[in-house]
Amino acid sequence: MIDFPLIAGSFLVAIVVGLTGMGGGALMTPMMMLFFNVPPLAAVSSDLVASAVMKPVGSAVHLRRGTVNLRLVGWLCVGSVPAAFCGVFIARAFAVDNAVKYALGVALLLAVAGLVAKTWLAGKGGTSSAHDIVVRPIPTVLVGTVGGLVVGISSVGSGSLIIVALLALYPALKANQLVGTDLVQAVPLVASAALGHLLFGDFQLTLTVSLLIGSIPGVYLGARISSRAPGGLIRALLGIVLLASALKLLDVNNTVTVWALAAAAVATVAGWRWRVRAAARASSESRDLARAR
Repeated sequence: MIDFPLIAGSFLVAIVVGLTGMGGGALMTPMMMLFFNVPPLAAVSSDLVASAVMKPVGSAVHLRRGTVNLRLVGWLCVGSVPAAFCGVFIARAFAVDNAVKYALGVALLLAVAGLVAKTWLAGKGGTSSAHDIVVRPIPTVLVGTVGGLVVGISSVGSGSLIIVALLALYPALKANQLVGTDLVQAVPLVASAALGHLLFGDFQLTLTVSLLIGSIPGVYLGARISSRAPGGLIRALLGIVLLASALKLLDVNNTVTVWALAAAAVATVAGWRWRVRAAARASSESRDLARAR
């Protein structure tokens, strides 16, 4: 039976994904668990299968634009594809929904840290071509392995965690190259995890259909308006939402949660003001330099 409230929820989450390029599993899975009482393993399974349907769309765009390092994708997949499949067995071996729930909470905290790191390092992207990067096989395979395990267990990490690790390993890659490479490597990664959940997880067809009905138009709408939206503000709100979801999944008491969110909000405002002032100073220096010439 189609779940219309879930369709509406997935539509709203997908708009955020379209706007920011991240947050799919990190928002969709907790939403199903916290607001629709979907068992954790079923939420992870259905979200991964839905993601496996949607991921190739964005990947095809980046492949056409040439913003993908296929050798880097290959080494990531050497680690991530088998690890994602094994992650399903680990989630199943726990045989306890609480274990999956806590694993998801930890993964969300890592996603928040990754989002913060990505925001602060975004201005340090390089200028190299995606095809000129010298690939470091061993650390790249390790990144894929860890990311694959996290995705297989929790459905979180194919974008928010791995892209930050790529940024640390390959600072010369430009932002669009990071996103393109990450999106393409996520296709076999998510497909492997989805296959594992189809075979051994708790996949529910009606859940997945409801997710797809809501998320496909939501992603399209979010992508359409992304150029007009204040991306920095949206990412800040996304970080606060992810933090709230993580603390809720980890059963942190309400007082601590409120203080943590208040601190995050203050830090977000302070960081935003600092970035605005830094941008204004840079603009002023550029004008002064232009006049001097």
